Amino acid sequence: MFVLILGAGAGGGFPQWNCHCPNCKGLRTGSINTRPRTQSSIAVSANKKQWVLINASPDLREQINRHSQLWPETSVTRGTRISSIVLTDSQIDHTTGLLTLREGLPLPVYCTDVVKEDLTTSFPLFTVLKHWHGGLHQHTISTEFNKSFVPSGAEGLTFQPVVLESNAPPYSKYRDNIVAGNNIGLKITDDHSGKSVFYAPGCMQANSVVKNVMAEADCVLFDGTLWVNEEMIDHGFSQKLGTDMGHMPVNGPNGAIALLKEFEVKRKILIHINNTNPVLNEDSQANRELRQQGIELAFDGMEIEV
Repeated sequence: MFVLILGAGAGGGFPQWNCHCPNCKGLRTGSINTRPRTQSSIAVSANKKQWVLINASPDLREQINRHSQLWPETSVTRGTRISSIVLTDSQIDHTTGLLTLREGLPLPVYCTDVVKEDLTTSFPLFTVLKHWHGGLHQHTISTEFNKSFVPSGAEGLTFQPVVLESNAPPYSKYRDNIVAGNNIGLKITDDHSGKSVFYAPGCMQANSVVKNVMAEADCVLFDGTLWVNEEMIDHGFSQKLGTDMGHMPVNGPNGAIALLKEFEVKRKILIHINNTNPVLNEDSQANRELRQQGIELAFDGMEIEV
């Protein structure tokens, strides 16, 4: 199985267009050791010929153009190696890129019924895209872990939904009423080798299913949005804790580092990293602590073979 990190940043990317926090300022001026990151999206393949896009970032056009693996075959005048799309939620940062794909429709898209509801009502991207060659062909993802699915073009890989505790977007009627299907992670298993990847870019706390999947995984791509729970408050950007926004902090007794310590996973990688997170500075104490714990930081263009 092959995983390509298209975008490792959280909403707004890094640097964020209107942000002058120490990280964004340091990246623009070259005064810190770091690299830019576009907004969250990955692609997965069993054969490096056809790719399943997992979440459609607002930066998707740029991401496709940067990664030749996703370019059209040279034998066709128009086409795509993106065989299907899987959405883990209905957040702007994970769905707006669907508009970029309009010239290549129809394409199959897989999501839960709750996500479909959001994307046909309060944020009606699915409805808008029907005007391009009939739009997206939607397939429902169950919220039951044992109901696996195989996206189009992903033969040889098995996907299993993992219900995550995280927030629905502000425009969703479920914003203050979390229901199963607002947000899912994905266990992706290579049918030949039996090895698996767990992808969870937004997770507020780990339930028993999450922990069981982590324990069995060969690679975990996990929510690395904020270093501490009070990060956005400390910067004066919000009055909300990370957990209020649906994200587990990286540091602290109930953070991602402590969680990942529980499992002997070969590769532990943080993804969906907010521009305020000090781990983005590769010379920071936070970044050193990650490395000491054997945890990697995802970056755009990172390639993972499992």
